[in-house]
Amino acid sequence: MSKQQTITPKWEIKDRTYLLKGDISPLTYTLGSRHNARYPLLWFDPQNEEQREIRYATNQNSCFVDEQKGEATLGHIIFEDGVLTVPKEKQNLQKLLSLYHPRKGFVYGEFEPQAEAADELDDINNEIEALLAAKEMDIDHAEAVLRVEKGSAVANMSSKEIKRDLLLMAKKNPSAFLDIANDENVGLRNTAIRAVEQFIVKLSQDQRTFTWGSNDRKLMTVPFDENPYSAMAAWFKTDEGVQVFKTIEKKLQ
Repeated sequence: MSKQQTITPKWEIKDRTYLLKGDISPLTYTLGSRHNARYPLLWFDPQNEEQREIRYATNQNSCFVDEQKGEATLGHIIFEDGVLTVPKEKQNLQKLLSLYHPRKGFVYGEFEPQAEAADELDDINNEIEALLAAKEMDIDHAEAVLRVEKGSAVANMSSKEIKRDLLLMAKKNPSAFLDIANDENVGLRNTAIRAVEQFIVKLSQDQRTFTWGSNDRKLMTVPFDENPYSAMAAWFKTDEGVQVFKTIEKKLQ
């Protein structure tokens, strides 16, 4: 058998921790540590363009079967309470888990403090950005954004209640809040809702037609399977819709 040459990515010698994915953390979980027909343990070698069998042997330096010599003492890979810590001395097990095991990313993942810190920093920055945007937002825009979450209940809220709930909304889900706040259609959609609430415009019971509240003249037909207010927001951008939008704005209280 010709000797295989394995390309190993840049590797740091250190203790490593692995965590089971999902919310369930059994008292013990045994990960497959050797190849069999039911649970294949193979790694595709892109250099040699072939599948290579891997296994955890406590007395071998490599996790590749074709690189192991003599009798192999097979070991178990056991997570306790969803966690497995592997000391730096067990390089064969670390490399099997970090580089080659086919269940990585599906059943378990490697805990990487720097990546975790970067993700947490992004989350904190998003929250700060969302809270600042909510704090500085004018009341009309705030009402439009908050209405996405609270619906028509916003109409009965005071300006202080709106600002308070807007900040809570930004803190609860910063990314979603920023997406809504930056959506140019949110304000137009809010105008459509307010127009219906104040009977300037009427929406038919089947939610397919908008008419003027004063004379029932038809304004627009809602396309099939679309939200009526989202459809009207888009219609406000058309040549005909712009004029209606300007008229509605003048009539809104």
